[in-house]
Amino acid sequence: MTPDERPVTGAPTSSPPPHAGHAAPRGPLQRLDKGQIRHVVAVGSGKGGVGKSSVTALLAAELQRRGLSVGILDADITGPSIPKLLGMTGPLADRGEGIEPAVSRGGIEVVSSQFMVEDEQTPVIWRGPLVTRLITQFFGGTNWGALDYLLIDMPPGTSDVPLTVFQTIPIDGMVFVLTPQQLAALIVKKAMNMARDLHVPLLGLVDNMAWLECPHCHERIALFGESRVDRIGEEYGIPVIGQLPVVPVISELADAGRIEEHTAPELGQFADAFLAAIDRVTKSAVRVL
Repeated sequence: MTPDERPVTGAPTSSPPPHAGHAAPRGPLQRLDKGQIRHVVAVGSGKGGVGKSSVTALLAAELQRRGLSVGILDADITGPSIPKLLGMTGPLADRGEGIEPAVSRGGIEVVSSQFMVEDEQTPVIWRGPLVTRLITQFFGGTNWGALDYLLIDMPPGTSDVPLTVFQTIPIDGMVFVLTPQQLAALIVKKAMNMARDLHVPLLGLVDNMAWLECPHCHERIALFGESRVDRIGEEYGIPVIGQLPVVPVISELADAGRIEEHTAPELGQFADAFLAAIDRVTKSAVRVL
């Protein structure tokens, strides 16, 4: 590393190890190989606090329950959430075939920067070049094995990490998560425009925290105001593939590291629409070829 790339106090105790045969690409536009992974899908929004990680974990768990093999690459290097949601700890191991992903109780494979620190409260304080190198190492240097779906939990923003993912990882498309507030809609459009400009298929929108069900009368309450997801979907010509409510039990399960235990009809509908969107984009790509 150059002095500018070297981590400062508070960084993980060890840098991402180089693995023979799994080196990061030399140039920003060199594409990594999917290997035995059928589909790679990014999940993001451009904005923090909308529940991207929860949506990623819930979708992964629902797909896993259907007999599909699923992995999660936690690309939020400086603010990883996936290990906490799934009740997982490190460290990661390397047995000569690359990084061995950790495996959740439900069988979801995960790599995350959280596994590289001794204490979950230790911050990862790295400069951009090292963060982007770790993303490519997590994808190309991990022994994922055969996966049906690898979900990439994206960090907020439209800078280094999204650019690295879009330019070096062969993703099939991206799912965008937002909440009903106008600010969330504004920021998610920035992320959608970035993906579209870089020729990443927009798979669909997920309206998270869309409503709260009254425990007494069971009426739906628009806790954060009127949803804008349908209008954004029409504007960009993509479907709404999920509308998820505020459910207190999800927070309880997440805090306990057991979010993959949550099931609900909305999750089943979300998974159905997600699989249909992947199928539609895949068939479209075949026709173009």
